[in-house]
Amino acid sequence: MIKHIPIACATAALLATAPAFANEDLIKLSQNPKDWVMPAGDYASQRYTTLKQITPENVKHLTPAWTFSTGVLRGHEGGPLVLGDVMYVHTPFPNIVYALDLNNEGRILWKYEPKQDPNVIPVMCCDTVNRGLAYGDGKIFLYQADTTLVALDAKTGDVKWSIKNGDPSKGQTGTSAPYVVKDKVLVGISGGEYGVRGYLSAYDIKGGKLAWRAFSTGPDNEMLLDPEKTTALGKPLGKDSSLSSWEGEQWKTGGGDTWGWISYDPALNLIYYGTGNPSTWNPAQRPGDNKWSLSIFARDADTGVAKWVYQMTPHDEWDYDGINEMILTDQKFDGKDRKLLTHFDRNGFGYTLDRTNGELLVAQKYDPAVNWASSIDLDKKSPNYGKPIRVKQYSTQGNGEDVNTKGVCPAALGSKDEQPAAFSPVTQLFYAPTNHVCMDYEPFHVSYTAGQPYVGATLSMFPPPGDRNMGNFIAWDNIKGKIVWADKEQFSVWSGALATSTGVVFYGTLEGYLKAVDAKTGKELYKFKTPSGIIGNVNAYEHDGKEYIAVLSGVGGWAGIGLAAGLSKGTDGLGAVGGYAALSNYTALGGQLTVFALPNP
Repeated sequence: MIKHIPIACATAALLATAPAFANEDLIKLSQNPKDWVMPAGDYASQRYTTLKQITPENVKHLTPAWTFSTGVLRGHEGGPLVLGDVMYVHTPFPNIVYALDLNNEGRILWKYEPKQDPNVIPVMCCDTVNRGLAYGDGKIFLYQADTTLVALDAKTGDVKWSIKNGDPSKGQTGTSAPYVVKDKVLVGISGGEYGVRGYLSAYDIKGGKLAWRAFSTGPDNEMLLDPEKTTALGKPLGKDSSLSSWEGEQWKTGGGDTWGWISYDPALNLIYYGTGNPSTWNPAQRPGDNKWSLSIFARDADTGVAKWVYQMTPHDEWDYDGINEMILTDQKFDGKDRKLLTHFDRNGFGYTLDRTNGELLVAQKYDPAVNWASSIDLDKKSPNYGKPIRVKQYSTQGNGEDVNTKGVCPAALGSKDEQPAAFSPVTQLFYAPTNHVCMDYEPFHVSYTAGQPYVGATLSMFPPPGDRNMGNFIAWDNIKGKIVWADKEQFSVWSGALATSTGVVFYGTLEGYLKAVDAKTGKELYKFKTPSGIIGNVNAYEHDGKEYIAVLSGVGGWAGIGLAAGLSKGTDGLGAVGGYAALSNYTALGGQLTVFALPNP
C-alpha cells in the first residue's frame, strides 16, 4: 500500500504559493521528506532533504542496510523513487522496473520488463542509460530506449497505456526521465549524434494522448514560439528566429535534442529545460547561430508556448549540450528578493537567471581550466550581451576541417554533464559534480543519412595541463559566481549530489565510492566502496522511523563507455575511452542498489 503523508518542509518554500490548479498531489508528496517522489526530489530540482538523523558527527557510522541486484550490467544513471512502503527501481536497457516492498526486506512486489528490439542499442549515444522513473495519478511512468512511454499501475505493474514518441530507425531514442506536471507527462528525445531534430512532448496523464509538442529548431508554429511575446534577454524574438540562424533547411537535421532534466515552478506555471548540441559536430558545415540549440527554454506548462529562451553557446563548435538541470531557488540578489534559476552548463560557465523573464544575472566559470571563452558579456548595453567572448585559438572551425584543435577545455562532455547538482537552503550553496577534462578536436566532413551517425569530429580527452585529477566536487555561490571549495577526484564525478539540512552532502565516484562531505568546508566525513562505479544519483528517504541513503552503482555512461561497451581504441566513445582508460584498474561492470543507514542504537 502506498501511503500519502504530506508534511511541510523547507525545500517546499518556493511551492507554497502554488495555485490550486497545480498538481497538488505531487506537490504534497514532494513536501514529505520521508518519500522521494520525483527524480530530483521536488519540482525545483534542489535534490535536498530535511531529514535530520544523519549528521556530520554520526555519518561516519553509516553502513549498508540492504542491497538489490538489478541483473543488468550497463551504466546505471538516475535513482529510485520511494512512495510510502514501496521503492521503484529502474535499469538501463532493457529498462526493467522493479517495485520493492520496504516492509519485507525489499521483496519484489512486481517486475516489468519490456520487449524491445535490441537494434536500438547501437543507436544510443554514450551507453544504454536510463535516467529514471516518474510518478503521478497512481501510475509509474517509464520512458524506454525505443522511445515508448509506458504508464504502469503503481500497485500492480499492469500497463495502463503506452505510446511511441519517436523512431529508433531514424536515430531517435529515449534516455531521459519522464516528468509529471499537472495532467501531463513530459518527455524529450535523444539522438543529436544522428541528426535528430529535438522536441519536447506533453502527453495526457490519463490516456497518453499528445497534448502539445515543441520543437527546438524550425518555424515558430512548430517551436511554439510567439514572435512578439516570446523573449530572449528581454527582447521579442521576431518572426522565425530559428530559421534565420540556419543555412537552408539544415534545421531539419539540426539537433537541439532534449535528453536532460526538467524543472517546474507551479506559481508561474512554467517548465524549464535545456536543449542539446546542433548537428553535425563539424561547425563549418552549419554556418549561423543554430538557434535554438544549446538553449534554456521557459514554457507554459498547459500550452507549451515559450515565454522566454536564452542560448548559452551560439554556433557551438565543441558539443556543449545545454541539457543540464535547472535548479530553482528564491534568493536575494542585489538586495532584492528574486526568483532565480541556476544552471551549470556543459560549456563550463555557471549561469544565474531571473526565471520569471530570462534576465541574465551571473555567468562565471565553475572550472578554472575553461579556456574556449574568456567570459560571458554581462553588459546589458552591449550588442553581445549574454554571448561568450571566444578565444580564437580554441575554435574548431577557425582552423578549418581536418585540422586538429588542441587543448580545448572543457572536453565535449563538458565541465559538467547530466549528473545533477544539489542546493542547500541552509548554506545557500550549490554542490556540483564536475569534470576537469580537456580535449583535442578534429572536425571532418560528414553527410546526413537517416539513422546513421552524423558526428563529423574525432576527439581525444585528457586532464588539463599540469593536473592529474579529471574531476572536482565543488561548492558554488550562484550570487557571486564563485567556487567556495573544491574536492579533487581522480576521475570525473558522474553521480548526482544530495544535500541535507544537517550539513552533509553526498555524492558518488566513478571508482564506486559513496562519499559524504561537510557542506561548509568540503571535508570528507565518510566513504564506502560499492561493487561498481557510481553514475547514479543519491537519494534519501525514511521508513519506519529510520533515515536511509540510496544509490545505484553500475559503471557506464559517457565517461565509463569503454568499460560498459568493451571499447578499447582511445578515440572510441566519442573520445572518452582513452581519457578514462585507467578506470578499469579500479572498478568493473555491475548493477546494484545499495541502501545505507546508521546502526540501531
